[in-house]
Amino acid sequence: MKTSSPPPSRRLYLLLGLLALAAGLAAWWLLPRSATPPPAETAAADRVASGTVPEPTPLPPPPTQAGSPVHVALLAGDGVAGFREGPAAQARFADPYGLAVAPDGRVFIADGGDNNRIRVLERDGQVHTLAGKEEGFTDEAGAQARFNTPSGLALDAAGNLYVADTGNHAIRKVSPQGQVITLAGDGAAGWRDGPGKQARFNAPLAVAVDAQGRVFVADSYNDRIRMITPDGLVTTLAGAGHPGHADGPGAKALFDTPSGLTLSADGRLWVADTRNHAIRLVDTETGEVQTWLRSADDDEQALLHRPLSLAFTHDGVLLVSLLGDGALLQITPDKQAHELTGGALRFSRASCIAVDGRGRVLVADAPAMRVHEVRPGAGDSGPLGPAPEQPRLNTEGHWPLRPQGAWHEVVGMLGEVRGGRDKARKLDSRHHLHAGLDIRGDVGDSVLTIADGKVLSPAAAYGFGRLGEGLAIGPLMYIHIKVGRNMAGKALDPSRMPILRSSAGKPERVRVARGTRFNAGEVIGSINPMAHVHLALGAPGFQRDPLTLGFTGFVDHVQPRIDSIELFDAAGKRLKRELNGRLLVPRAPLQIVVDAWDQVDDNLERRRLGVQKLSWQLLHEDGTPVAGFEQPRETLNFERLPVDDELGVKLAYAPSSGITVYGSRATQFRYQLANEVRDGRAVEGRWDPTGLPAGSYQLRASVRDASGNGATRSLPLLLQ
Repeated sequence: MKTSSPPPSRRLYLLLGLLALAAGLAAWWLLPRSATPPPAETAAADRVASGTVPEPTPLPPPPTQAGSPVHVALLAGDGVAGFREGPAAQARFADPYGLAVAPDGRVFIADGGDNNRIRVLERDGQVHTLAGKEEGFTDEAGAQARFNTPSGLALDAAGNLYVADTGNHAIRKVSPQGQVITLAGDGAAGWRDGPGKQARFNAPLAVAVDAQGRVFVADSYNDRIRMITPDGLVTTLAGAGHPGHADGPGAKALFDTPSGLTLSADGRLWVADTRNHAIRLVDTETGEVQTWLRSADDDEQALLHRPLSLAFTHDGVLLVSLLGDGALLQITPDKQAHELTGGALRFSRASCIAVDGRGRVLVADAPAMRVHEVRPGAGDSGPLGPAPEQPRLNTEGHWPLRPQGAWHEVVGMLGEVRGGRDKARKLDSRHHLHAGLDIRGDVGDSVLTIADGKVLSPAAAYGFGRLGEGLAIGPLMYIHIKVGRNMAGKALDPSRMPILRSSAGKPERVRVARGTRFNAGEVIGSINPMAHVHLALGAPGFQRDPLTLGFTGFVDHVQPRIDSIELFDAAGKRLKRELNGRLLVPRAPLQIVVDAWDQVDDNLERRRLGVQKLSWQLLHEDGTPVAGFEQPRETLNFERLPVDDELGVKLAYAPSSGITVYGSRATQFRYQLANEVRDGRAVEGRWDPTGLPAGSYQLRASVRDASGNGATRSLPLLLQ
């Protein structure tokens, strides 16, 4: 059976009708659905708003992927030391040490240092102060309250915030409205159990609160774990009151500077036992202590080194921040440790790690004056470390030696190559970059502070009895000194720098608590056999040049010197063949090595110092720049050291570099200019002349010191 088609005019009308119908349906589909919801939807929304029906439960966070890559996003802080409220990215902190996250997503921040405030990062991205203003010890509301170096934070179910008020040796309680009271501690350092106001602590660093309302305290410098009951009674749960490592019943257990606490879902108390390199477990009913994981003190391969803060993910993976190298660890329930951050992706000192109800991992990087979020998956990270430009420290030109207002010889500069033992304990002449300024002195000379400052690190004094012993006060570190002792080993200031002794009476350590203040000109130790003071400026891993502080009488009119320019092939072999006085250059990637050094006014004749900035430029035979080299390429600049120091020193210096103190036959600074080490980064590179026309060229190297004195040298080349 055949079918007939409608006439052409009718087909046209049908087509137009279908198009109109389609347009109408599309317009209806694009109407906002919220404008006229069906009655059933309106009724459901009304029930949610009135509270008769709960809001939908958010989906749980995805499972934690052990060892997977992460990236870091900025939550708050512009990285400049100071105080400023407002939008999170422009807010300023002095020492954002502790964090606590409310169920509604607000982030509480203990801002110690010179701010002594409890700050809040609201959900809308604004930062403001909940309580505190000036340093002191006052129970009041809001800005009338006073703290002294607040550190760890914890929230209870009612929204009350508990503060380890380190410098006041007290535990404070802040209501949701900002009313501050002292829960325990009388403001004096010591150890005493009993009713809250009569109890004593010694610079507590961390707190945790359980479902029963019991407050647990890391009484760090008493080496104890304390507990405050809901009725305010303070007892010692575990710890014998002196450093050591021992498991067992509470009174017999030993800790060494416990600095972080967290409670697991089963109610057990977990302790970051910092100087024991251990994670400990404490039974909250009996005080029984056991070690869950520990690294040997001399095991440089171990990932768990000086744990500082702890937090659990929703699925029981333990997150740990480390004191020494700015890294974060992820430790699975079967005790497999993975490094989440490290190398170039590192924090200065992640003082606190916290996980919120959505599974977000938050990190307070106190010396960097920032708060971050660590996000799963590879990606670009936001700014890490402190901002490059910081308020100038008021030193009044002081030196760390007597007389403080007169010249002393500078014998080491920022960014110089230094040797040391590698992880296999072998001597490596390119072990690390020199992170400060060396000032010569005689063994036993008194070392003095050059500025007012507060101790902010939980383990500010370190390396007792070693050549690298030092003390960190604010942004300054004084190294190669006997901390708190004169040349004979006698204590200089037992109240602020007590010497801890073994049971046999042997000196073992000097302990300086977080929150301790020093004024400029105070004696903090004496020069050890290194015969100089190493002065470092800036956050760990992000040091800046101390010469920018200014030192009375320091002048530098001496021009640097370039002894040679050499080229090396990919195998590390030096190019030697010449033709008519020009070095023959192959068409292959090359490394440029410049041997250069410097001095400053009144240095001893034998002294060799490093330079600060190095650049290179390719010129035609007549001295005009080759295309792409119109300006010199500044590839090495030690005003800011690379975050990845281990990589940076190997890229900045050729293998034959080193100084005599670390085994080299002579002090030699051989810089690799084809690599890039500057602005906090280190990137390997090569000069590849493959695309250049054959002919004669000049390779010009330029060096400058921190005072602006410069030198240049050229190497004639022939590219065939």
